Amino acid sequence: MRQPSTDIIHLRESIIAELNQIRNFCIIAHIDHGKSTLADRILELTESVDPRKMREQFLDTMELERERGITIKMQAVRLAYTAADGKNYRLCLIDTPGHVDFSYEVSRSLKASEGAVLLVDAAQGVEAQTVANLHLAVEEGLEIIPVINKIDLPTARIPEVEEEIMGLLGGTREEILKVSAKTGEGVPQLLEAIVARIPAPSGDSTAPLTALIFDSHYNRYQGIVAYVRVMDGSVRVGDFEVSEIGYFAPELTPAKELSAGEVGYVIAGVKQIGDARVGDTITLAKSPASQPIAGYREAKPLVFSSLYPREGQNEDELESALSRLSLNDSALHFEQESSEALGFGFRCGFLGLLHMEIVQERLEREYGLEIIATAPSVAFEVVTTDGRTHFIDNPSQMPERTEIAEIREPFVLGSIITPVAHQSALIDLCKQHRGELRSMNYLSGTRVSLQFVLPLSEILYEFYDSLKTLSHGLASFDYDVMGYRTSELVRVDILLNQERVGAFSFMAHREKAYQRGKQVVETLRRTIPRHLFAIPIQAAIGNKIIARETIPALKKDVLAKCYGG
Repeated sequence: MRQPSTDIIHLRESIIAELNQIRNFCIIAHIDHGKSTLADRILELTESVDPRKMREQFLDTMELERERGITIKMQAVRLAYTAADGKNYRLCLIDTPGHVDFSYEVSRSLKASEGAVLLVDAAQGVEAQTVANLHLAVEEGLEIIPVINKIDLPTARIPEVEEEIMGLLGGTREEILKVSAKTGEGVPQLLEAIVARIPAPSGDSTAPLTALIFDSHYNRYQGIVAYVRVMDGSVRVGDFEVSEIGYFAPELTPAKELSAGEVGYVIAGVKQIGDARVGDTITLAKSPASQPIAGYREAKPLVFSSLYPREGQNEDELESALSRLSLNDSALHFEQESSEALGFGFRCGFLGLLHMEIVQERLEREYGLEIIATAPSVAFEVVTTDGRTHFIDNPSQMPERTEIAEIREPFVLGSIITPVAHQSALIDLCKQHRGELRSMNYLSGTRVSLQFVLPLSEILYEFYDSLKTLSHGLASFDYDVMGYRTSELVRVDILLNQERVGAFSFMAHREKAYQRGKQVVETLRRTIPRHLFAIPIQAAIGNKIIARETIPALKKDVLAKCYGG
């Protein structure tokens, strides 16, 4: 058998040595537990940003993120760090969102990492999204570093939070790090733990190129900028029309090459938005990979709403904006539809109400559009009398009642973590929303985890606000979709002047149809301007009217001036 040459052996040794000094990790936590603040301290300690340019929430680049104080888009940044052992390490940090609606962003960042920093607030403790993000990281086989943040707070309850973390992860108290992202206390020790505990990426730079697209954005001059994690092989300028490659420092910084284990970006002059989707595998035509990267799951929309341009605006502008936004937000789905009342528009799918709200605000701010949005709804499975199953995401498309054999709606397994003092009120709240208590688990003497089976449609309206009100803001909520179950649902139509307006139709449980119908007609009565004739507004189930309001005619009182005064 022929032995490899000395040059090849030295090349392999240098590649292995370089890989051993790379650490790819992300920060995962519940919303408002300090991820972005911790990222700021890490940027400062590694001197990755000019102090004159440094600002709070540095990696939150969108105006919306800074206004709301939440992370919406994950951000990657490469850091140079000299550890206590004297070696120079290349760290790639990915800051992730914490809200349940953006959990798909977390799953994408986990695909590009070998380890995760699990951040827990010292005052609030383990919360629902903490558990959900932890499960995602464990499924990916990542090394978990548990960290308690905000230890400088007077309300910090470090021993209790340590117990909660050990109940989730096992291990000992010594393995849990304590930091204050605000003051920087404990952050140097965290960087040393990242180098020591998180494994170096595996990969072979001499193998055929396989790179995962985990995010992207559109540049009007360069086309699609694909954010990639290189699993094997390497990519250089000139490969398959690659015009530029580089890494995030945190701005886009060109480089000569990206090799196995590295995270960066690739620009190849791709102009068609559908040609570089998140989850795709990049490889070379001359020496292609044997198979694409497996295990990447596409986000499925759960909440649907129709978006229409306001009068005087073109639907083509809205379509172009949605296309570019969907490139940067892979969970956004849309298709064209039309309405007699509102004209041409698009039926859009979102992951939740916050996701829907953020997309609408981005369309208005980033693309200067004024849009009309219909009430949010979920998708239903409808079995007709001929035995066929239909997927209905728009209530106006629902078949007639005489043709329906069964209607199924999506159910979720909801997890509520709350102080014990509020558990009774929250159990009652869930039961009012057709919830069924599945389990109750005490995390400590003062906190309990409740698991409920709930219809997804019931948590769309006021559920989250009621949860926060009843728990004085101390409870947290997260959910996973379980599937579809049969429910006694009806379509409620809204009639304006005896004419059905499809855009206002909605689905409701039979027991709550009257209440919801009455709320809608009352809202429309206050919203629609008066005319010279009376306008009846009715809510109906089939041919039965269940609620009615009337907008009175706008009459001119010609005798008003005849009486003096």
